Amino acid sequence: MTTRATLDRIEEDVAVLVVDGRQVTRPLSELPAGVREGDVLDLATLEVDREATEALREEVRRAREKATRGKKPPPAGNFDL
Repeated sequence: MTTRATLDRIEEDVAVLVVDGRQVTRPLSELPAGVREGDVLDLATLEVDREATEALREEVRRAREKATRGKKPPPAGNFDL
């Protein structure tokens, strides 16, 4: 059983969490004050797992860096699509 969820987004007073690839919602009031998108939560306590959150942010940063490495810059000038 998964014990962690990632806060995907906040929609007004509802938190959308990703658990095992599925989206579930919780009232934002049930989560710790100051929680933000991208935080990893322990489902048993609904507290932010700071270590897991930092690891996830680093993983995303590396993936973005890898995705942009070696790409050509966009063409210069103005143009409309």
